[in-house]
Amino acid sequence: MKTIIVDPFPREMDLIFSRDKLVYLKKNFKLINAPIKNKKHFYEKNISNADFIIGQPNLSKTILKKAAKLKAIFNIESNFIDNMDYEYCFTNGIYVLSTAPVFAQTVAEIAVGFTLSLKREIHQSHMDFMNNKEKYGLESNINCSLLKNNTLSFIGFGDLAKKLKPLLEPFTNNFLAYDPWLPNKYLEENNCKANSLKEIFKKSDVIYVLSTITTKNKNMIDKKLLNLMKKNSCLLILSRANVVNFKDLLQISKKRKIKVAIDVFPEEPVKKNDPIRKSKNILFSAHRAGALKSVFYEMGEIVFEDLNLINQGLPPKLCRKAEPETVRMLRSRPVEIN
Repeated sequence: MKTIIVDPFPREMDLIFSRDKLVYLKKNFKLINAPIKNKKHFYEKNISNADFIIGQPNLSKTILKKAAKLKAIFNIESNFIDNMDYEYCFTNGIYVLSTAPVFAQTVAEIAVGFTLSLKREIHQSHMDFMNNKEKYGLESNINCSLLKNNTLSFIGFGDLAKKLKPLLEPFTNNFLAYDPWLPNKYLEENNCKANSLKEIFKKSDVIYVLSTITTKNKNMIDKKLLNLMKKNSCLLILSRANVVNFKDLLQISKKRKIKVAIDVFPEEPVKKNDPIRKSKNILFSAHRAGALKSVFYEMGEIVFEDLNLINQGLPPKLCRKAEPETVRMLRSRPVEIN
């Protein structure tokens, strides 16, 4: 019987696997639960027996050398973290897989909601009404505009952008994109015009920040770029917060020239006294865009299917594979809240 080390924090097995799937795994595999503390000692003792790991533990080369049977590590935190010797895994045929693709549709859908609320100030109108400050008719729409025929831009064109773009196509066919990891031809085949960051911030009516954080792009969206944005244009931060210089963003937002929606923050939970909380032209969302129970079950589904494929000697098809050329540059921070 094959062995799975179960180390899913911050997830739990019954959050991501349906009851039927859990029953199947318990019946057909030996499950070894990792402890919350003393994990290094645990892995030094147990990794030699493991065929699979469900989790994203710290795995040095010294520990991985003991993993003679290990076929795959399923990262269900969904970010490739700089916490294991990926080179050893690649060299020794150990798949490192992420469940990140499951979040694309749910984040894409809420992104459309954020966009419409920013364009028409739905959230602000609601708060004004609650505070007996509502304005009626045209007076309430002075800074509002249609989404129709806007120029919309994607910073990062991965799973999320590919789910979001079709939802926006009824409104416009003017799409720009910036992604240094993709060829221009690929972007153009997806009906996006490849542009520089500078041009995107100058031309766009709505900008979606969807890129992952790397060694090269931390704080790349700064006041120089933000100051290029048109009056009443919209910036939606939906992926890795550290791509944006939040200090600069706070300064720009105070001018109330642009509209902003934020789902992810450099530090979470956000401190109660963080000055960003007082920004009146930001639509806030507490890292909730992807968190639906159905999505976590989908996470379990793709792990289950790929695990069974690998167990049959076949390559995984549904989870995202860590790639040697790019995983070394990723600098995502682990989340601690589901």
